[in-house]
Amino acid sequence: MKNLALNIKDSFFGNQGASSFQTITGVSDIVSLFLKISFVLAGLILLFYFILGGIGMIGSAGKNDPKAAEQAKQTITSAVIGFVVVFVAYWIVKLIGILFNIPNII
Repeated sequence: MKNLALNIKDSFFGNQGASSFQTITGVSDIVSLFLKISFVLAGLILLFYFILGGIGMIGSAGKNDPKAAEQAKQTITSAVIGFVVVFVAYWIVKLIGILFNIPNII
């Protein structure tokens, strides 16, 4: 029965019991935490725009409105461009971390 219980703190923050905010020791840790949060937020915003564009496409198909369909296509196109920008930015940050020997930058 004990195996069914889940200790959320240990699952997400490890067994040491310290969260990401408690292990900050310098500016580099703050920058790394900021980058992690930024990439997660960017991913969530991209997901929102993909869903918004898809709903717009579905809605414009029923109305036979070419203007709304074009707006939905533009939203999806912007989301794809945003995805490429975030993807490239992620790998540039990883490359900088490797070149300057910064462990766990992301």
